[in-house]
Amino acid sequence: MSRFFISLFLDEDVSALVAKLLRSRAYSAMTTQEARRLGHSDAEQLEFATTHQMAMLTHNRDDFAQLAGQYAAAGKNHCGIIIAVRRSPYEIARRLLALLDRITAEEMDNQVVFI
Repeated sequence: MSRFFISLFLDEDVSALVAKLLRSRAYSAMTTQEARRLGHSDAEQLEFATTHQMAMLTHNRDDFAQLAGQYAAAGKNHCGIIIAVRRSPYEIARRLLALLDRITAEEMDNQVVFI
């Protein structure tokens, strides 16, 4: 079954307002708070996102870039990692919407994108 629209899982360091802004535009977004996953390791968060076919949104460049490398080296797949520079939630949502409007979920698989 093909996946067209990207669903997002927001790391706990990303403002929950970003999820609300995305949902107002009919995109699927879940926060770590909503998933009751506060305090889990980055590796556990990425595994959760992958299991639920969601791309990961984080501000944590170093750890998630390293995890992406580990996944690639092990031949494991993930649904994408989006690394956002810390900006206002409105600016992050604007940049995300530009990305979500031009790339499918399948195209996002195993990609690391910086916004």
